[in-house]
Amino acid sequence: MKRRTQAPAPSPAVARLRRTRRLMTLLFASTTAACLVVLAVVAIRIDSASRRSGLDHEVGSRAAGLSRAVWFDAGVLHLEPLREDELAQGAQVLAVLQAAPGKTPTVRNVVPGRSSLPDTDQLDEVWHSVLDEQGTVQVSASATKGGRLRWAAAPVWDGDRIGAAVLVGTELARSEHDHDLLVRWLALGCTALVCCAAAVGHLLSGRAMRPALRGLGQQEQFLAEAAHELRTPLATLRLVVEWNGPSDEALRLVDRLSRLVTGLLARARLESGAQRVELVPLRLDQLVETTVEELPDHEGVTVTAEPVVVRGDPDLLAQAVRNLVENAQRHGGPAGSPVEVSVTPGLVTVRDHGDGVPLADRERVFARGVTRTGPGTGAGLAIVRWVAGLHHGTARLTDAPGGGLLAELRLPVDGAQASSSSSHEGPGTVGA
Repeated sequence: MKRRTQAPAPSPAVARLRRTRRLMTLLFASTTAACLVVLAVVAIRIDSASRRSGLDHEVGSRAAGLSRAVWFDAGVLHLEPLREDELAQGAQVLAVLQAAPGKTPTVRNVVPGRSSLPDTDQLDEVWHSVLDEQGTVQVSASATKGGRLRWAAAPVWDGDRIGAAVLVGTELARSEHDHDLLVRWLALGCTALVCCAAAVGHLLSGRAMRPALRGLGQQEQFLAEAAHELRTPLATLRLVVEWNGPSDEALRLVDRLSRLVTGLLARARLESGAQRVELVPLRLDQLVETTVEELPDHEGVTVTAEPVVVRGDPDLLAQAVRNLVENAQRHGGPAGSPVEVSVTPGLVTVRDHGDGVPLADRERVFARGVTRTGPGTGAGLAIVRWVAGLHHGTARLTDAPGGGLLAELRLPVDGAQASSSSSHEGPGTVGA
C-alpha cells in the first residue's frame, strides 16, 4: 500500500499572493456585478415606465375617441355609436358614467359586466377627478371581481358642463407578467455574466502573477543557496584561524561576520515573505544576559535585569540586543568605556558614556547605511528598529541622565505569563 505524501505548505509570500489573486477575482466580479446591477435596475425602470406609458396611451386614446362618439341631445345621452365603434369593440372593459349636477353617477352600457368595474367609492373618485381636471384622467384601481386594471375616463360635455364620462379599462396582469419575465431574464443573465467575469478575472490575475511567483521562487532558491554557500566558508575560516594559532581578534571578527550574514539572510527571507516570524513566550531578561555573555568583549558590560516575559523570536531579539550593545561599545567613548544594560517590564535599555547623538539625527541613524558618526555601511540600528516593528514595539534614542546616550527597545509584555515569570528558570523560551 502506497503512502500518500503530503504536499509541503506554501511559503507565506506564496500564500499572500494567492490571497491577493482571490481578492482581485472578488473585486473584479464585484465591480462587474455592481455595474450589471445598475444597468439592470435602469433597464427595469425604463421598461416599467415604458409599459405604463403604453397602457396610459392606449386607454387614454380609446376613452377620448369614444367620448367623441357619444353626445347629448336635449339632455339625453345617445350611446348608440358604441355598439358599432371599433374602439368600443376592442376595449377589455367599457362603461359610461352619467350624473346630474351634484348627484352620484350611474353606470351605463357596462362591458363585459358590472363586476369588472371598481367599487362605487372608487367610481365616485374617478368621476370627481374628471370634474376637477375637466379632461381625461387615468388611475389604477382593482375590479370588484379582482384583478388590477388601468383606467382612463374621458368627459362627455352636455353644453357647458360635463354630463357623462366614458370609462375604459385594461388589465395590468399581462403587462406585469411580461415585466416580471424580463426581470427574471435580467437576473439570470447578470448572474451568468458575473460568473463569467469572475472566471475571466481569476484567469487573468493568475497569468499576471506568474512572473511574480516565478521571481519569488527564484529569490527563495537564491536565499537558500546563499545561506549554505556563505556559512560553509565562514565555518572553514574559523577552523583555519583556530588551527593556525588562535587569535581572539580574528575569532571575534569571524563570529561577528557569521552573525551578520545570518541576520541579513534572515531579514531578507522575512521581508520577502519566504519565512514567517514565530513569536513564542520567552524570558527577556535571560535572553539579554545570555546574549551579552556571548559577546567576545563583554567585560565592560553590566546587566541589570528583572524577570520579564514577552512574546518574540529569540534569534531576532538576540540580534537586536547584540546590535545595541556593540553600537554602544563602538561609539560610546574610548575603548573599554562602560556600557550598562537594563531589563525592565517591556523595556531593554543600553546606556553608553559617549558624546551621544544630536537630536536632529536620532531618527536618521535608524536608516540603512547611516551610523552615529555619519554615512557609512552600518545597519545595526536599522535592524534593531526592524526587529522592534516585527514585535509590535519601538526603538528610539534619548539622552542618558548625567551624559551619554540611552538606546531603548520597547516590547509588549506577555501579561498571561508575566505573573508567573519569576518561577520560570532555564533557557530563553517559556514552556519550550
